[in-house]
Amino acid sequence: MSTPAPHSEPEIRAERESLSEMFKSLSTNVSTLVQQEIELAKAELNQSVQQTKKSATVMGAGAGMLGGAGVAGHFVLLFLSLALMWALSSLMSLGWAAFIVAILWAIVAGVLAVMGKNKVKRGKVKLQQATSNPLPHTRETIAEIPETVNPSKETR
Repeated sequence: MSTPAPHSEPEIRAERESLSEMFKSLSTNVSTLVQQEIELAKAELNQSVQQTKKSATVMGAGAGMLGGAGVAGHFVLLFLSLALMWALSSLMSLGWAAFIVAILWAIVAGVLAVMGKNKVKRGKVKLQQATSNPLPHTRETIAEIPETVNPSKETR
């Protein structure tokens, strides 16, 4: 003689609970799930916004300081260039000395332009990565919602 297989939890519930109790339980569970997902999405969005604000504030302050440093640096380089030009003018004509200093600055400008372009590209990539998926946990948990709750799927 074979013994009957033990009933699963859903089968036991189906025998004991009425259909209205099951729908009430389903409604409560779905409502709780939706509320939790909304709260998770709000928390993740808030965290993402706060991080973005902090980054923008720091970047803005840094950009202002770099602007001031650029103005001051410009004057330093201007006077150093004039000093170099006058020093070279003791060995050659002033015109050739000015030309040599200008060529040196053209080389420096080219190197800085290439380095700056590369930095901007890297910064752009990091910014895109930071903002491309602001709700990873919400997406993950929504994907875990049972297919039986999906009204477009047929259940057995």
